[in-house]
Amino acid sequence: MTGRVAAFDERRGLGEITASDGTRYPFHCTQIADGSRSIGVNASVEFEVVAGQLGRWEAAAITVS
Repeated sequence: MTGRVAAFDERRGLGEITASDGTRYPFHCTQIADGSRSIGVNASVEFEVVAGQLGRWEAAAITVS
């Protein structure tokens, strides 16, 4: 899927991506594919959607496109 980073809290390592269809997916910094642990707000990204540990859909394998 493709989308944009809507929010990212570097201190907590938590963020949210808005997919191209408008759906919002939370993510943790460990899901950033290059291992950087940080990503800019409004960055255009590609990602996969996976079932998260809290019973909700989350973004994973996030790469900046």
